[in-house]
Amino acid sequence: MSGFQRAQISTLLSRLREGPRWLIVVAGPRQVGKTTLVRQALAQIDCPSRYLPVDEPEPSLRTLPAALLPDDSEEAVFISGVRDTAWLIRQWERARVQAKESERGFVLVFDEIQKIPNWSETVKGLWDADRRDDCPLHVVVLGSAPLLMQRGLTESMLGRFETIRLPHWSFTEMSEAFGFDLDRYVYFGGYPGAASLIQEQGRWREYILGSLIEPNIERDILAMERVDKPALLKRLFEFGAEMSGQILAYDKMLGQIQDAGNTTTLARYLDLLSKAGLLAGLTKYAGGAYRRRASSPKLNVLNTALMSVHSGYTFEEAKADRSFWGRLVESAVGAHLFNTGTLEVRLHYWREGSLEMDFVLEHGQKLVALEVKSGSRRGNTAGLEEFATRFSPKSSLLVGEGGIPIAEFLSTPAMDWFKQS
Repeated sequence: MSGFQRAQISTLLSRLREGPRWLIVVAGPRQVGKTTLVRQALAQIDCPSRYLPVDEPEPSLRTLPAALLPDDSEEAVFISGVRDTAWLIRQWERARVQAKESERGFVLVFDEIQKIPNWSETVKGLWDADRRDDCPLHVVVLGSAPLLMQRGLTESMLGRFETIRLPHWSFTEMSEAFGFDLDRYVYFGGYPGAASLIQEQGRWREYILGSLIEPNIERDILAMERVDKPALLKRLFEFGAEMSGQILAYDKMLGQIQDAGNTTTLARYLDLLSKAGLLAGLTKYAGGAYRRRASSPKLNVLNTALMSVHSGYTFEEAKADRSFWGRLVESAVGAHLFNTGTLEVRLHYWREGSLEMDFVLEHGQKLVALEVKSGSRRGNTAGLEEFATRFSPKSSLLVGEGGIPIAEFLSTPAMDWFKQS
């Protein structure tokens, strides 16, 4: 992977090379390379900068006992684990001085900023003051908790930030950076940190479960949102990962996971899991928004590693089970469409009686219908034909055997299908 750079780095570099118009937010799920991307960008700009990881002490201070430092010193506050708004203000003010002294301005980066209580209100005041003074200070914030970042930004920073979205790694990226072939990408998914472990599958599973899934739920969702039934949320994720590719009513899901919750709670928890980059509940495509909201969701993991790790199958066993492999391929297609889509592209499924469409992309008034054929799954051409008759999509695509090769499809962003003639 040495030297590999994700495409989003060009967007970040262009933002840093222009005047500071908005706060720059690098947002995405846990372990998709946000920190690496920002560090790579800082190394390429002709501008002084400071990178501040909120949750890590300075290397020179990590072994220094806090008792040896003055109680009111910045280092003592750092070692005690407290990073508060006073610390944030001090760092910002120092960066202001350096920005004004430099001919090229200054870039200040806060990594894991969501761990500072009330960070967004403080940043709002500092940012507004800089705009009044025309201070040449760029500020970049990033964190591993998309939900908390989003809540802080939308509550306090409306109109003041610009987001660079960093999704899960695509097949093309995992292939170029780590040499993944299609089958390995389908099974092991797009987590770069786990790529070196795929030859030791037991170790790979422990990493996915302990270093990705558990902190994503415990530190991100449960630490940032009110969740009255944490056990229900965890069971919903595990159940959804196992059942990825299935359409299930909320009341049926409650029965399967044996909880006395209600469907409203379940729908909210599924939304939290989706925003955290774990599990989506796709809505049925229908004529009215109400009918979509009231539909049974189609579960889809947003990284197929989450499905594989809960399957109990090794890579070889998964490939041997054609039914499971077919669902895994379909989930890879759904995750790819979700992750490469933009805010303007909505992802649905469609079903009417025995007729079904795996995925429906919606962009304004345009639709693209997609059916996946892989493993033991047969492409439902009857569903394609009926959907085309009812809704007149821009195009109807068969993905897999007899249609667009899976590798080619997973190398094409969702929006590109609307650009096809």
